[in-house]
Order: sequence, then C-alpha cells, then structure tokens
Amino acid sequence: MVFDATSLVLVGLIFLWTGFVRTGLGFGGAAIGLPLMLLIGGSPVYWLPIIGIHLLFFSSLTLFKSIKRVDWRYLKQSLLWIIPPTLVGVAGLLSLPDQVVIVFIYLITIFYATTWIFNQKISSEKPWVDKLLLILGGYVAGTSLTGAPLIVAVYIRHVAKEYLRNTLFVLWFVLVSIKMVTFVAMGVEIDWGFSLALIPVAAIGHVIGIKAHQKIIENDQVFKKWVGSMLLLISSFGLWKVILS
Repeated sequence: MVFDATSLVLVGLIFLWTGFVRTGLGFGGAAIGLPLMLLIGGSPVYWLPIIGIHLLFFSSLTLFKSIKRVDWRYLKQSLLWIIPPTLVGVAGLLSLPDQVVIVFIYLITIFYATTWIFNQKISSEKPWVDKLLLILGGYVAGTSLTGAPLIVAVYIRHVAKEYLRNTLFVLWFVLVSIKMVTFVAMGVEIDWGFSLALIPVAAIGHVIGIKAHQKIIENDQVFKKWVGSMLLLISSFGLWKVILS
C-alpha cells in the first residue's frame, strides 16, 4: 500500500496513540487504533498483521522485566475458552468480504465507545457469563484484535490488580502469535518493512504510556469518556462511508 506524505504523518500519529493506550490502559490499543487506520485506507487484513507485530514486540519488552507478576493459573484456565473462538474469528477474517469485516469492526467499536461514554461497565457476576464473555472476546479478537474490553471484564474479577496488566500482555502475546502464524500459513501478504519502520514511533507512545499508567488508572472514567466520544464520532463516520460506498 502506498501512502502520501499526509497519510504517513497520520499513520505515525495513530501508532503513537495506540502505543500510548496499550501501555497506559493495559489494553485497547487495537480497538482504538484500527478504526482510525481504516479511515486512511487499506483493508483489515493489511493493518492487523502490522498491529500484531507491534503487539508481539512491545508485550515482549514489557514482560521481560515482569514475567513473574503473571497469574498463570487463571491465564491457562481462561485460554480453554478463548482460543477456539479466536481460531473461528481468524477464519472469518480471511474468508469474509472486507466490507463485512469493516462494518463489524465499526459496530463493535461504537458499542465500546457507548459503554465508555455512559460509564456502563461490561461486567459479570456469574460463571456462565464469564465464559460467554471470554468466548465472544476470543471471537472478536480473532476477527479484529478488538476483543480486549470483553475479556478484560472477566479478568478484572479473577486476577489481582497488581498482576492484571502483565497477565493481559501474556494473553495478547498468545492470541496474536496464533493469528500471525495463521497469516503466514495462509500466505497473507505482510508489510514487514512498514511494520518495523513504525516501531520507533509507537515506542514513543509506549514509553509515555508506561509513565502515565498510574495517572490514567486514577482517572479511568474521564479518560474512557473522552476516548469513547472520539471513537463514537470516528466509527460512526467510517460506518456511514462504508454503507454509502
């Protein structure tokens, strides 16, 4: 895919932003960045491998220093419910028309944005609801890497706060690895050069996010309301464009 100068600047800003959110909030980089990327151009199958490479790179860096602060017991338990629908989601991504996947991405993003704006938390109080959210989150993650809010709603109940972010990073690493192996096996064309060139830009956001993590957590509702409003506007516009095209 060829970008003009303006598009390159915008892509750089988006990846800086996703790097910031990924480490600042602990999740949501893909959910927040992918709708923006699709507005610039390209298909989900173009952008998702690039996002995947960045997730693998930055989650590895984060976990290198804190691999011991991971709830391995719950991670293994939850993966039994997450991985099968993730594989189904990846199959859907590669087989469904791009427009169908893009509409799905915008709709799920609008759903997340609405819950953030009105401070409506996705939550569960029952084991069967936990399993349902993990299954749905796995499917959405397989389709678009935007299943984090559904999965996090369950993890928050079962993983201690001090272990949560690192446990989620391990989970993203596992899910993205599955997705990237599938892309390679299916012969998906991956723009490795562009992916690697964007890593230094995303690294700036990554570092800022690490430093701002505690502040974001302390002001979680304000941050999500502001981001949700932006996502609702962008995703509604993107959905409108796809419907009219």
